[in-house]
Amino acid sequence: MFPVRVVSLVPSLTEAVAETAPGLLVGATDWCTHPAGLRAARVGGTKNPDVSAILALRPDLVVANEEENREPDLAALRAAGTEVLVTTVRTLDDAVAELDRLLTGACGLPRPRWLDEAEAAWASLPPPFAPRRAVVPIWRKPWMVLGRDTFAGDLLARLGVTNAYADHAERYPRIPLDELNGAGADLVVLPDEPYRFTAADGPEAFPALPAALVDGRFLTWYGPSLVRAPAALRAALR
Repeated sequence: MFPVRVVSLVPSLTEAVAETAPGLLVGATDWCTHPAGLRAARVGGTKNPDVSAILALRPDLVVANEEENREPDLAALRAAGTEVLVTTVRTLDDAVAELDRLLTGACGLPRPRWLDEAEAAWASLPPPFAPRRAVVPIWRKPWMVLGRDTFAGDLLARLGVTNAYADHAERYPRIPLDELNGAGADLVVLPDEPYRFTAADGPEAFPALPAALVDGRFLTWYGPSLVRAPAALRAALR
């Protein structure tokens, strides 16, 4: 039996479910900002969800992500008898497969048109930019960057931008600023989430590098935003 009441603990998955079958979604996190006008009950953050509030919504399915959500919270939901689907997304191909598993497999929905459009948009990319090497901060105080095996790193690589820390032992390493500036990069990519880098907050730390300010939703979300992401990222990285 397919679920009729879904709670999402991941902004990307919230958008994916709400755009595909809005009637299914009864709960979402405080960070779930898309689609606009989302009316689902709010159940706290991705790292600190209110388990009691989630259970009060009587969900048939809670959707989560192995990176964004904490296992103790998911274990508490399972212990209460709630089914939990956990996605693992490290590449664009992972994202497409996991979205299909959630929407058509777990929820019994027809494969959404936007997912086909997203695959087509990434499959028909123009020739990539001349190769560039970038540092990609995601936080400051302390400085943290994209490391190995990340979804955002995979998207950038498809556009011809190599992550300077793609071979680091950690996925999101803390790197001193002087080391970042000495990493041999020719570009710094500054998304507006999870840290909100802006033209006035971020580029000044990398005086020798051109800065590309990018919409974090197009770099890190896997859902309907993937349709527009190739064009939006190319425009920002140009």
